[in-house]
Amino acid sequence: MQNAIEVHSLCKSYEGFSLKDVSFTLPRGAIMGFVGENGAGKTTTIKAVLGLVRKDSGEIRVLGNSTEDTAVRAKIGVVFDDLHLHKTLRIRQAAKIFPHLYEDWDAELFADYLNRFGLDEEKKVKDLSRGMRMKLSIAVALSHHPELLILDEPTAGLDPVVRDEVLEIFQDFMQDETHAILFSSHITSDIDKIADYLTFIHDGRILFSVSTDELLGEAGILKCTAEEAKAFDAERDGLLRIRKNQFGCEILVKNKEQLRMRYPDAVIDPVTTEALMLFYARGDKV
Repeated sequence: MQNAIEVHSLCKSYEGFSLKDVSFTLPRGAIMGFVGENGAGKTTTIKAVLGLVRKDSGEIRVLGNSTEDTAVRAKIGVVFDDLHLHKTLRIRQAAKIFPHLYEDWDAELFADYLNRFGLDEEKKVKDLSRGMRMKLSIAVALSHHPELLILDEPTAGLDPVVRDEVLEIFQDFMQDETHAILFSSHITSDIDKIADYLTFIHDGRILFSVSTDELLGEAGILKCTAEEAKAFDAERDGLLRIRKNQFGCEILVKNKEQLRMRYPDAVIDPVTTEALMLFYARGDKV
């Protein structure tokens, strides 16, 4: 089965910022969490994948083809961090536009999502809260039966209950194993819940792109004093990154179970996506 997204050596330069040899692959049937600090290059990468910005070099294939192919674009559902509709439109008026934009528009499914999200079709876009605009964006993205969802902060502005409901909708979407989701978010707990792969971009470069089972399942955080840290061997013990504070050290380790067997008394905690970001963005190499 072909991959949903293939990015190879993508480069794009602006004044003061550039993407540098960005490469990752999203298989069909998988959700990829795409994380990084503000300004790291997430949105630029997403726009390049969608063909919204012209790349300087590199290769991008989406659903086996270029996004310049209109047939490919029709198979992509997109949610950005805000809704791009004229503010004076009512939802019911916008609903009449969508069939002209999407060949496979499903009006019944859209009405279903409006009801599920509690969206009043008489409301004007300008009167919607940020959370309501985001829910409307998600409803639009899902109502033309896409094969790939590309989501830039889709749960931003949503309360925890609605966020959980939205994540369930994304998981329902993935019941078809030919579907895929690229999910960029600062809410790393959402990434932890649903992502099969984790790709971390920092300063325009991909630092890692691996399965979450491999990374979150095997990695851990070793807690010790600065003096105790000297007893470990970085290569043998699989020490990756270190963060020092007034209480001692936290060390990101490649395999917590192997380290625990070697040092039974060591304090080793599970790792989260947020912790990984902090280690790579603000920590040091061991």
